[in-house]
Amino acid sequence: MSAASHASFVDSATIEVASGRGGDGASHMRREKYAPRGGPDGGDGGRGGDVILSVHPNLRTLVDFRFRRKFIAEDGDNGGTNDCTGASGDDVIVPVPAGTLVYDDDTGRLVVDLSDPGQTHLVCRGGRGGHGNAFYVTAANQITMMRELGEPGQARNLRLELKLLADAALVGFPNAGKSTLISRLSAAKPKIANYPFTTLTPNLGVVRLDDGASFVVADLPGLIEGAADGKGLGHEFLRHLERARVIVHLLDLSGFERPDPVADYKTIRAELESYDERLAHLPELVVGTKLDLVDDHDLVEIVQEELEPLGVERILPVSAVTGWGVPELLAELSAMVFSARADSVVAQQAEVEQAEAEADTVDDDEDDSFEVLLDADEEVFVVAGRVPERLVAMCDLENEEAVMHLHRMFMRMGIIAALREAGCEDGMVVRIGGIYLDFME
Repeated sequence: MSAASHASFVDSATIEVASGRGGDGASHMRREKYAPRGGPDGGDGGRGGDVILSVHPNLRTLVDFRFRRKFIAEDGDNGGTNDCTGASGDDVIVPVPAGTLVYDDDTGRLVVDLSDPGQTHLVCRGGRGGHGNAFYVTAANQITMMRELGEPGQARNLRLELKLLADAALVGFPNAGKSTLISRLSAAKPKIANYPFTTLTPNLGVVRLDDGASFVVADLPGLIEGAADGKGLGHEFLRHLERARVIVHLLDLSGFERPDPVADYKTIRAELESYDERLAHLPELVVGTKLDLVDDHDLVEIVQEELEPLGVERILPVSAVTGWGVPELLAELSAMVFSARADSVVAQQAEVEQAEAEADTVDDDEDDSFEVLLDADEEVFVVAGRVPERLVAMCDLENEEAVMHLHRMFMRMGIIAALREAGCEDGMVVRIGGIYLDFME
């Protein structure tokens, strides 16, 4: 196994993403010679750019993330005079292959399951641009200098995991004939050679039938005993079985490299069940390979008799090299795949709905809930909540009018009352987000 060839397939990656900060609102008074009614004309800041994940139909691996791990959207421009709004920052579109699971690397929580071509998901929303002082003009206050700062962008660490989207997965010990068979069934052209771990990267092949129907077959690298515990290529490839509908279990019947196909079958089944019990209930097709090297075809019946107590009703003998038995295999495999597809529609819909219900979302701008805590180590009260943290971050704390406006908003939200109830008194320190404030009426 060479490092160079192994590096050609990457099925997990960790990336850093950050949306752009909103532009600051402008604070400006219009004082033109022929505009006696001038007044505030500071414009709003532009919105920061978003970070969006998008499924790209031509991507098959996560290898590109080996070379680029940070994706940062552009900040919005500050507002200008004459009520000019700052330009919004450009979004960053991050292309990923279909079958990518996205997790928050800090919490381990699923963010989104990106399975469909063209599917997109917003992972970091750009900060809102701050209002300029023109926004705060009222009939009672015609000369306000109050403005808002831009809202900070969001940042998070994401873990990407790729699981191949295949209808049928070929499994078996190294050199069981998986690569040769997938090249016979489809247009895939995997590297084929006679040494352990020939397949270092999963190969996908599209099987096209005469009636125009098609399905996808994955040739997974050979497993070894202990794979479920991470030995050999272990978990790195077992995870790709989780989305398969049918398992095609290949047994080498030639006797040259694997003298006991029954023991091989038991070992692989034990590894699959140890990794995920659900795999034990997937439809399975057992195929005897390398029949071109077998003189006595009665061996197929002998092996089948020994496997019957394990639930194997039939072994399909084939020679992928000569093509013998492949048409019969293709007919039975396609029937199993399309039957499994029909059975899984309802189950998959339920899984999607559950994933969507549990997935993280960044669209929580309207959630104004908060809680007041006491940080005993710092001896400060902490107000935790997205809305109060955003309000403080966007407040121009050097402007007394803006600070009083913030205080009134906190009173309306019940934050001041909650702090008093928690025991906060005048002169004590309150932390909101990363900003420390003195509490006083």
